[in-house]
Amino acid sequence: MPIIASPFKPAWWLKNPHLQTLWPTFFQRSPNVDIMHHRLELDDGDFLDLALSGQGNKQNPHTKPIVVILHGLEGSLKSHYIKPLIKALDQNGFAACFVHFRGCSEEINRLPRSYHSGDTDDLQRVIDYLIKTYNQGVFAVIGFSLGGNVVLKWMGEQADNAPVQTAIAVSVPFQLAHAGQRLEKSFSRVYQKHLLSSCQQKYNHKFKEQACPLDVDANKLKTFYQFDDRITAPLHGFKGADDYYQQCSSRQFLSHIHKPTLILHAKDDPFMWEHTIPDAEELSPSVQLELSSRGGHVGFISGKIPFMAEYWLDDRIIQWLREQQYHQEQEQHHT
Repeated sequence: MPIIASPFKPAWWLKNPHLQTLWPTFFQRSPNVDIMHHRLELDDGDFLDLALSGQGNKQNPHTKPIVVILHGLEGSLKSHYIKPLIKALDQNGFAACFVHFRGCSEEINRLPRSYHSGDTDDLQRVIDYLIKTYNQGVFAVIGFSLGGNVVLKWMGEQADNAPVQTAIAVSVPFQLAHAGQRLEKSFSRVYQKHLLSSCQQKYNHKFKEQACPLDVDANKLKTFYQFDDRITAPLHGFKGADDYYQQCSSRQFLSHIHKPTLILHAKDDPFMWEHTIPDAEELSPSVQLELSSRGGHVGFISGKIPFMAEYWLDDRIIQWLREQQYHQEQEQHHT
């Protein structure tokens, strides 16, 4: 599919990319959602904490199509974009399985390792668990930012074998090295400082409880490149930040995706450069990249009346999922 212009229109009072990025963080309300928490024990001795919506338990098995959701860097169930999406999914006939990456729930994970932008193995473990537990396939997987990079990499690795009907990725750092460089510039350094501080605190807290395999003072690392080079890469078996970025950037996997996949992205995303966005020839025929001029990073706030924001992103996601449901039903009807 070609790159198409997104129908998203930013609120006239939130046209700045930073306002688009920050508004929902501070002002979007988090709705009450029916959640059951579940710990998935892993074969390596670690665990993943899941949040299952509505029917997500063995006593009342899923009958709704299951949608898996992955958060961004240092995200959690408390991230502004998660509960509104879970609510929207529930209201439109879908069941959600939200995945905390290792160490991102309220408990430190057990192993010295953590999570990273290319960790598709844990996503596969969740998919396998859901299929086995609920005796039905997973309909869709949705990822935001870092989670979107994981989703696209996984979809490319799986190709024809991806055990989902469709995928959606939002505000993706297609080239991880570019994202690191962009976050060192101008106002974007504010995002780097905030997220890097969270990573440092988590690292320090974790290795107060267990032996650390690295000899590094996390507090002295001032950029994401330094943190990834000295901590993320060695903890996860990469030679350094450059090796990690090269192997895990999702842009190189886009041509291998064989299931319908929607990418939502804004040219003014302050977490990366505009030239980070892939060209049309890099996309497989199954990938639709909807590109808007504005929207920030996981923002996409519309609305005509000041301070009465409309959250376009959830509506577009639901629309895409319904379209894919219709296509699936038509295929089943003709077979």
